[in-house]
Amino acid sequence: MKDSDHAVYHLDQKTETEEDMLPNPPRGFYLLPNLFTTVGLFAGFYAIVTAIMSTTPNFENAAIAVFIAMIMDGLDGRVARMTNTQSAFGAEYDSLSDMVSFGLAPALIAFSWGLSSLGKPGWLVAFCYVVATALRLARFNTQIGSTDKKYFKGLPSPSAAGLVASLVWVAYEFGVPGHKLWVLAAVVTLCAAILMVSNVKYYSFKDIDLKNKVPFITILAAVAIIIVVSFDPAKILLTFFLGYVLSGPVMAIQRYFKMKHVAKSK
Repeated sequence: MKDSDHAVYHLDQKTETEEDMLPNPPRGFYLLPNLFTTVGLFAGFYAIVTAIMSTTPNFENAAIAVFIAMIMDGLDGRVARMTNTQSAFGAEYDSLSDMVSFGLAPALIAFSWGLSSLGKPGWLVAFCYVVATALRLARFNTQIGSTDKKYFKGLPSPSAAGLVASLVWVAYEFGVPGHKLWVLAAVVTLCAAILMVSNVKYYSFKDIDLKNKVPFITILAAVAIIIVVSFDPAKILLTFFLGYVLSGPVMAIQRYFKMKHVAKSK
């Protein structure tokens, strides 16, 4: 890795603080952003425990915990940047937390819900998802600062986790046991894993400015989204994440035909 890439990586997040540049920076870590990361890690761990309980696994609570971890993951980085408390420790801690919340938790939820009925092939599918998440996070960490911030390369791990968790949540609400949908569970889990390690581009939403003033209509739109999601969280979230997951391949196909059309016109 080049020195410039190394420096960018150690900023979790993008910029180096003045304390980090001192000859002997003070020991310790910033509490606020790492507190959000810890809450997210706890939510991921709770999702695992709830899903693998041998007596009465509650897949609804497990899925909700994954989404709570997703919210915390979205907040810790933004809080760190807004308060200028980025650190190398925060970057490493966040990645390890993501591995638990968006790698192990969704895989074990899917396995406990439906993939376990397949036996060995079932846990191999779950393991493929875990490996894909680890590879996705490792690739993301090594490419910080060297890729277009507007797009992610490969499906982000939180979105893959959201797809798996919301699918299980919807089926659980309808009272459909996982062993009756093991084919769907295996296909969704494998497709999410493949898309995570693919080169398919996904919109990152990082160009949305949350610090400056926004039109009043934007506030109304945010409130409307919250109300719609609250009306039926499981189905709405499944629809949203399914749409986002499909958006990558759809845009890739559109770019392919556009390039093909341009090549023919020359």
